[in-house]
Amino acid sequence: MNKQTKKITFLGIAVSLAMILSYVEMLLPPIWSAVPGIKMGLPNVITTFVLYKLSWKEIATISLVCILLTAILFGNAMTLLYSLAGAFLSLTAMALLKKVNVFSVVGVSITGGVLHNLGQILIAILLLQNKEIGYYMAILIITGTVAGALIGIFSVAMLKYSEKIKIKF
Repeated sequence: MNKQTKKITFLGIAVSLAMILSYVEMLLPPIWSAVPGIKMGLPNVITTFVLYKLSWKEIATISLVCILLTAILFGNAMTLLYSLAGAFLSLTAMALLKKVNVFSVVGVSITGGVLHNLGQILIAILLLQNKEIGYYMAILIITGTVAGALIGIFSVAMLKYSEKIKIKF
């Protein structure tokens, strides 16, 4: 199998896994029922893993396809807007941090988790014309940090395993 075929196959598998994780996350009960909308961000395991395996363009493509399919299958136009805003902000920062190589995978993942929440809050403020929603960010910084750390730890394990079994492109 040639290199391009392997890469396309890997991208398809990555989108499929992210979609499955999105669906699983949707089925799980709320993490903290006192604060609506907080999720672990399970599909970000795939995002973070792929960020360290492929290029910025490929991770952006995977994210966009996954966001579109998830909104079509499990959401609506509003979930699409919130997801796009969060993904744009978090992926941009994660790619830049990876490029400058200052933070570990876990640090990059934490940044992605917090900035994904920030992107969603900014869209909510814009759409709802209500700045007070910004206060919600205090809680989301904590949950984004915890979720980002867990996602990052799991991503590190996947990256180590992929080196062991020699997944390369």
